[in-house]
Amino acid sequence: MASVQIFSANGCPYAQRSRLTLLEKGVPFEVTEIDLQNKPDWFLEVSPYGKVPVLKHGEDRVWESAVVNEYLDEVFPEPPLMPQEPGKRAIARIWIDFANTKFTAAFYKLLISQTAEQQEEWSAELRKHLLFIELEGLRKLSDGPYWLGETLSLVDLTYYPWFERFPVLQHYRKMEWPADCTRLSTWLTAMQQRDSVRQTTQSPDYHIQQYVKYANNTAAGTTAQEMRKY
Repeated sequence: MASVQIFSANGCPYAQRSRLTLLEKGVPFEVTEIDLQNKPDWFLEVSPYGKVPVLKHGEDRVWESAVVNEYLDEVFPEPPLMPQEPGKRAIARIWIDFANTKFTAAFYKLLISQTAEQQEEWSAELRKHLLFIELEGLRKLSDGPYWLGETLSLVDLTYYPWFERFPVLQHYRKMEWPADCTRLSTWLTAMQQRDSVRQTTQSPDYHIQQYVKYANNTAAGTTAQEMRKY
């Protein structure tokens, strides 16, 4: 079997997604840690976007975490992390897209907002997304501990890293956990008990330090889109 190498960074939530997937699959892999504040010159030859994660598997080189994770689920089919039925698989992809286009964007917009008005706007937007996840996602899709039911899926792994980093918003932006999000709280507890999460998790203090320059506007010119490099 061809070896698996992942170019990653401990602080990057996108890279954490793919490390979680590798661990859940039980696939042996080698990690090459990239310092995202001082990327080596050769890294652009590996990562055309200059971002992590990048996966190398035999002759294949794959980037973008959502694509990496579906690749891993296809190449290493056990245990399956996407539903087998096309309709349910489509629902999973819709929620993954919501994470990538709505949820994480609001997370970062709130973090980099510097005025009280902007912070209020993006706090409300993120709160709206959290309630949408609670009411239209977790409560309607599943009675089990995970997003789609009794078994873990790529949807769970897609969202988890930002909930690990939620203390960053609580610390810098006084973002409160919506009281109505009880099902989301139960889901987060279930995720925190996964071995894969325990192997990749970092402390709240670690994340607070990682994001200080964005919260304090010392990363000049950084936009929410540019933060996806990190």
